[in-house]
Amino acid sequence: MADQINAVAPLLHAPLAESRARMHDVAREAGVSLATVDRALNQRPGVSARTLLRVREAVQRLAERPGAQLTSHNDGRLLCFLLPSGENSFVAELREELHALAPWLSEQGARAEIRTTDAFAPAAAAAAVRRLRGQYDAVVLMVSDDPLVREAVERLDADGTCVLTLVSDIKARNRSHFVGIDHLAAGRTAASLMGRFVGPREGRIGIVIGAPGLHDHAEQLAGFRQLMATEHPQLEVLAPLESRDGDERSGALVRQLLARHADLVGLYTIGAGNAGVHAELRAAGGAGLVAWVCHELTSHTRAALLDGCASAVIGQNARLQARAACRVALARLARQRGKAEDERIRIEIFLKDNLP
Repeated sequence: MADQINAVAPLLHAPLAESRARMHDVAREAGVSLATVDRALNQRPGVSARTLLRVREAVQRLAERPGAQLTSHNDGRLLCFLLPSGENSFVAELREELHALAPWLSEQGARAEIRTTDAFAPAAAAAAVRRLRGQYDAVVLMVSDDPLVREAVERLDADGTCVLTLVSDIKARNRSHFVGIDHLAAGRTAASLMGRFVGPREGRIGIVIGAPGLHDHAEQLAGFRQLMATEHPQLEVLAPLESRDGDERSGALVRQLLARHADLVGLYTIGAGNAGVHAELRAAGGAGLVAWVCHELTSHTRAALLDGCASAVIGQNARLQARAACRVALARLARQRGKAEDERIRIEIFLKDNLP
């Protein structure tokens, strides 16, 4: 390992600006992050022998390339977004927005890659986070909040990787910033809307949730229960049923709720799976059957609002969150406090009458 480190040591003898430029060229040539090159040069942990060899070979190729120009173009900043796999429509929208940001990121001297993992399997999510070590300058995570994941985040941070969370937070002291809405407030908003749509009726409220282990889902549930208990005590909130964001399972759970509770007057769904919910409500009678409040304006929830099956949709802007995450990550890497950190992602409320 010492020989491999010594092979790139001459970079440290260049003036600071030139050294920085050379490091970016090495990162681009080796296909690794600037942080990885920096760790290799300074003999810090988190870089495998195989990666050290790639860095050494990249330096040699650059040195032997006739007329090679080492520039200060800052295209060595590599960002990674680790998003949930599966059929979540909102996550699909996030992916589209991130792809659309590629030209803007290039202008900032950066690029982003998207990886996916099973957000409902903490061990798999933690393993996916661990696999990111030494590959990226900044990692943006949308995964479950679990001790295994937090431990993996701590290792990333110890390696010098900037870690942000997107949409759903993680209770890890090492993550540098969270980009998303206030989910407790979103849950309280859902409860307030539910009370308005149910009106003076008494009865039960069913809840279908993606997974309580997801921080955003857990906070929305807590906010909903809190306000329902204080403002609408005449309505009994049933225990949540877990859907894992699947359309088919969500529909089956709604069918189960309707069959078991003749006095069901409201339905609150947290997470994805709303296509299945909509299909089941339509099959059971359609508009006005129950007051249904859900999250994220997608093609499925839009259709549900238009035909009256859904009463209200609580949204969060995927475009703003994707851009804010990129801006905050780049600002943190530059050791600057970006304006994006002060931007609040606002809770949006959509009804049939105000659809964009």
